[in-house]
Amino acid sequence: MIIRHETASDIDAISEVTIAAFQTLAISQHTEQFIIHALRQAEALTISLVAESGGQVMGHIAFSPLTMSDGSADWYGLGPISVWPQNQRQGIGKSLMHEGLSDLKAMGAKGCALVGDPHYYQRFGFRNIPGLMHEGIPQEYFLALPFDDATPQGTVKFHRAFTATA
Repeated sequence: MIIRHETASDIDAISEVTIAAFQTLAISQHTEQFIIHALRQAEALTISLVAESGGQVMGHIAFSPLTMSDGSADWYGLGPISVWPQNQRQGIGKSLMHEGLSDLKAMGAKGCALVGDPHYYQRFGFRNIPGLMHEGIPQEYFLALPFDDATPQGTVKFHRAFTATA
């Protein structure tokens, strides 16, 4: 398996794996593929990586810029991350996470935030940071990973593409 940046020929496969990965997830509004498309259209898909094996896209991860109410710059949102259901629990998501976070650090990012299962994302260093929140999201599911000692405070907003529904 290789992890690489998306190409134009990956776009349909990325949509397919994203739809499949979130299809049975009860908390999903099933708009994740539209979010990726809207981020791409807005040129806000800062990092878009695919996991490929045997010429097939097995997984995908996206990162886009965040807005912090305290003015902190160079923070990014993670999501969505998708792996074909039949290929989950094989280390594909873990590999995408490590490569994506490494790419963010290499480009000078100050940190990353996400909405997700704390039990899964804590293994990568994400944690709930008191004083840092996302409106409308229960605090325990909003996690952040500062890359240095500076920890922002206030409200985080993901790119407007996260409201895409089609």
